[in-house]
Amino acid sequence: MLTTNPFDDDKLHEECGVFGVFGHPEAAAHVALGLHALQHRGQEASGIVAFDGTQFNSHRGLGHVAENFSSEATMAKLKGHAAIGHNRYATTGETMLRNVQPLMADFAFGGFALAHNGNLTNNKGLHKRLQERGSLFQSTTDTEVVVHLIATSFAGSIVDRMIDALHQIQGAYSFVALADNMLIGVRDPLGVRPLVLGRLGDAWILSSETCALDIIGADFVRDIEPGEMVVITAAGLQSRHPFARAAERFCIFEYIYFARPDSLVEGTSVYEARKRIGAELARESHVEADVVIPVPDSGVPAALGYATEAGIPFELGIIRNHYVGRTFIEPTDHIRHLGVRLKHNANQASIKGRRVILVDDSIVRGTTSTKIVEMVRNAGATEVHMRIASPPTTNPCFYGVDTPKREKLLAARHDVAEMAALIGVDSLAFVTMDGLYRAMGKPGRDNANPQYCDACFSGDYPIPVADDDTGITTKQMSLLAELA
Repeated sequence: MLTTNPFDDDKLHEECGVFGVFGHPEAAAHVALGLHALQHRGQEASGIVAFDGTQFNSHRGLGHVAENFSSEATMAKLKGHAAIGHNRYATTGETMLRNVQPLMADFAFGGFALAHNGNLTNNKGLHKRLQERGSLFQSTTDTEVVVHLIATSFAGSIVDRMIDALHQIQGAYSFVALADNMLIGVRDPLGVRPLVLGRLGDAWILSSETCALDIIGADFVRDIEPGEMVVITAAGLQSRHPFARAAERFCIFEYIYFARPDSLVEGTSVYEARKRIGAELARESHVEADVVIPVPDSGVPAALGYATEAGIPFELGIIRNHYVGRTFIEPTDHIRHLGVRLKHNANQASIKGRRVILVDDSIVRGTTSTKIVEMVRNAGATEVHMRIASPPTTNPCFYGVDTPKREKLLAARHDVAEMAALIGVDSLAFVTMDGLYRAMGKPGRDNANPQYCDACFSGDYPIPVADDDTGITTKQMSLLAELA
């Protein structure tokens, strides 16, 4: 049968990636390149919508960007000076073509396309209310709720209608939208999800990460501010702030795992941040060993930081096969057991007879860690110690990251000693919350006013989670109440 690769199954899956271009004759081609750079943020589907001054042209498909946008015939149909694109990893809605973004609509005042990175936490209530008022939904994604809120708004312009819709939603989000001769970008009021602004000659660019600006040779201008909306037309860029100011809570897991290491996020190099986290790990939980080995690829920068701080040699003791897809055939239990080697294999020359420190970014269910440790022991390691470049993941994310339910999270059910025994390591340690914040240039976590969203570690949810049925409460008042 066809099944998910076990090494993919034990990670917090990426959210989505968005990219937009305005004012370039080959807008769609540049969007496709940008989506290639953002492929790590979503691998289930991709789509592009372009506007040529008269009509909207679109192509959407399941699979990677290369599978959907490598054909000359496909790209030739996407004519226009403005375009937006989306890479999808489903956090709400099933994996099917009707859920692939950007979503499109023909309003009385013109066409409209919308792409979304994040998650709406009051989607169910809004969906029910809109259905009762007669809205007919064509997808099961929460992004379509925003489209219907815009359609049913009594505000005047498309920008005012979108602001009206934003005032009714809760959640973490970055949107890029395409209207007649207009590109719009907006971030949620707490800035949980990223969005940056760039320039390519006279063209404007919106992107989830700066690495996608690099691929098309665009210059980074700045981050879109939390709660900011930028409206880009032929007349230039206009900035609006439709929300009351709120304390920022950017997702700290972007630094730990989600963002590409060559991106700048909120002015910080992701690569350097991960190295600093590794150094904090070494200071907090060092153990005598002969070699530091990363779990590739996301564990590499933290392992480098750990090795440098601890003065222990760094080695690539686990080799990753980059040519394995997200699925593979598992006809028997024996083949299923061997299947873990499709993606990772131990480099025995770096391991045999040595005391090993394995560095990884996180532990979710623990299944990957168990298999990695077994692999390293079989390669001849005399001791195996695991160090994790994040605090224990004890809570699910409701803000655009696909996480297991709490009862499936290993750290929610076991303490560190129990986890170490289950995984099969001689010792296990996680970076502390204060250590993580120190690595980000803070003195530690201010528990009264945390600078980041770290709910997956702390259970401190900064945005109301109206759709959840687990009884989670939040410290922050509803943004709707603040605006009332």
